[in-house]
Amino acid sequence: MTNFSNRITKLFGIDYPIIQAGMIWASGWRLASAVSNAGGLGLIGSGSMYPGVLQEHIRKCKSATSRSFGVNVPLLYPDIEKHIQVIIEEGVKIVFTSAGNPKTWTGILKEKGITVVHVVSSARFARKAEEAGCDAVVAEGFEAGGHNGREETTTMVLTPAVVNAVKIPVITAGGIATGRQMLAAMVMGAEGAQLGSRFVASEEASSHADFKNRVINSQEGDTVLTMKQLTPVRIIKNKFYDEIQAAEWKGATPEQLKTMLGRARAKRGMFEGDLEEGELEIGQVSALLHEILPAGTIVKNLWSEFSEALANPVKIL
Repeated sequence: MTNFSNRITKLFGIDYPIIQAGMIWASGWRLASAVSNAGGLGLIGSGSMYPGVLQEHIRKCKSATSRSFGVNVPLLYPDIEKHIQVIIEEGVKIVFTSAGNPKTWTGILKEKGITVVHVVSSARFARKAEEAGCDAVVAEGFEAGGHNGREETTTMVLTPAVVNAVKIPVITAGGIATGRQMLAAMVMGAEGAQLGSRFVASEEASSHADFKNRVINSQEGDTVLTMKQLTPVRIIKNKFYDEIQAAEWKGATPEQLKTMLGRARAKRGMFEGDLEEGELEIGQVSALLHEILPAGTIVKNLWSEFSEALANPVKIL
């Protein structure tokens, strides 16, 4: 596969502008190292890890790859200080932050020579990330799985809006699983693509096999953005979702919804494989996924599709 060079590949020292999202309960060291070894950027998802577990995954990832990799850090994580400390002590060079104010930690990370990228859901937040000193931003449309922005702006609209708003490189996320979609994002001005759902359906993802199979058997309309009174999250419809929806129709308060959500609901669904009572976070693009593949094969297929689309942008079906 032919290497590619732009601001994103140079920023991360990678061959292809393909970034694996740091999904909770799916993105451990095995997945991150596999993506990095294939020429993309693998990310360890720290949001579902205790600090000691994160340290273990970072060390195992360093042993499994000599290539660039990073850690995704939700800034609302209750033990965020310990996570940051582990990241600095272990010499991680790339951090993606999300779900919080980038001003809080970007300066500290940058002082340690760490490249910082922040996930945003609007052009306004993209400007704030640039002002905070971030090296790039991820523009994540509401098609994405998991916790989402309240603006509900689609990737097709969000990407050019963010590109127009900032001078730093933009990575597109939300609803991307093919090379052609990557090319479409770059036509809109993005310089890379971050994929979550496509890598959840990989052999190396740490999520439960039953959850992976539910993902690849999803159809259009099987996911929905819900729990908007709390933090909007895109999940697969199941018994848990039906109960939440019924409660919202009856006027449930945020406190009542929190009680229904309880603790470790995402772990129950995505990691333990409870497909009815668990929270099954995944993006709309799951409807385009039909097989579980090695992460290296996914990277190879993405870049082959991208290269073919770039050479032949109009494809007659």
